Amino acid sequence: MPIDQTMLGTVVQEQMEAIEADHLEDDCQLGAVVVIVEVLCAEGEANELGEQEARREVRIRTSPMTQHGRIGLVAEALRNLFG
Repeated sequence: MPIDQTMLGTVVQEQMEAIEADHLEDDCQLGAVVVIVEVLCAEGEANELGEQEARREVRIRTSPMTQHGRIGLVAEALRNLFG
C-alpha cells in the first residue's frame, strides 16, 4: 500500500510560505535542505482493543552535501530549537 505523502507536502508548503513571508523584500535563495521523517510500520496482530505494535524508523535526506555538512546543519537546527 502506498504511503500517504500529504503530511510531508503540507509541512514543506508551510515552511516555504513562512520563509517567503519572513523574507518578502530580501534577495534570498534556499541553501541546503534537510528532511527528517519518522516512519511507523504496523507490526504483528492487533490485540482485543485494536491496538497494534509499531516499528519506528527515522529517515534523513539532504540536498547534495558532505556527511559533515549534514551533521552541522542538523546540529544548528537543534541549537535553534532548544537554545
